Amino acid sequence: MNLWVVIPAYNEAKSIGATLTRLAQQTDPDFTVLVVDNASTDGTAEIVRGFPGVRLVAEPEKGTGSAADTGFRHAILGGATHIARTDADCLPDDAWIAAVRGAFAAGLEMASGPLRPRTDEFRLRLWERRLLPAVVSLAATFGRFRPGNRDPEYVGPYLMMPGCNMAITAELYEKAGGFPRTRIEDVHEDRALVNRVRKITSAYGLRKDMTVYGSVRRLRAYGLAGTLAWYADHRYTPPVVDIR
Repeated sequence: MNLWVVIPAYNEAKSIGATLTRLAQQTDPDFTVLVVDNASTDGTAEIVRGFPGVRLVAEPEKGTGSAADTGFRHAILGGATHIARTDADCLPDDAWIAAVRGAFAAGLEMASGPLRPRTDEFRLRLWERRLLPAVVSLAATFGRFRPGNRDPEYVGPYLMMPGCNMAITAELYEKAGGFPRTRIEDVHEDRALVNRVRKITSAYGLRKDMTVYGSVRRLRAYGLAGTLAWYADHRYTPPVVDIR
């Protein structure tokens, strides 16, 4: 198994160092890290270059879908047979890579897992610690009933697989057509990929041990109602989407 981790990054100079440090601390070190600099105007690329062994490519077309797709296809050209993705404001659990490898060994072709709140960005109150998982759960429940996720062509059930905690075989990624090359304010590219996969196979699932700790900055900026509306087909789109 030739496993790569792809990280799309736009103006993440304040956060990406912590993400790369956490990846360097993985209990399973047998993987390649690729960061896709999505036209950043800060020092993101310079920070990435300071981490030995981390690869860096540029994608000038702004958009998480565009950046992620560029990264996945670059990884495949580089020999990757399996690809995981996290985001530049996230902290994968120390055993995340081991869990990803375990998901593939169990026969899954695409996998995801729990998204928990980071506790190092802000001083979180107790209710805030529980809010991010609750938002994810509500979004997943809504997704199961969303008309766009219900189609006779789907061969498996809808599962919420956030782009910051996702892994897929290179073969399935190419067969599904990959991430749509879009901006997140236009299309949730992770949901689009899940639905593309659902038309091909039912060999995808959630793993309890595949944990990533995500930023709560969007939740703080949008508020609970705004965050839920954002995930519900962009019924709320703020004036500034890229919260930094």
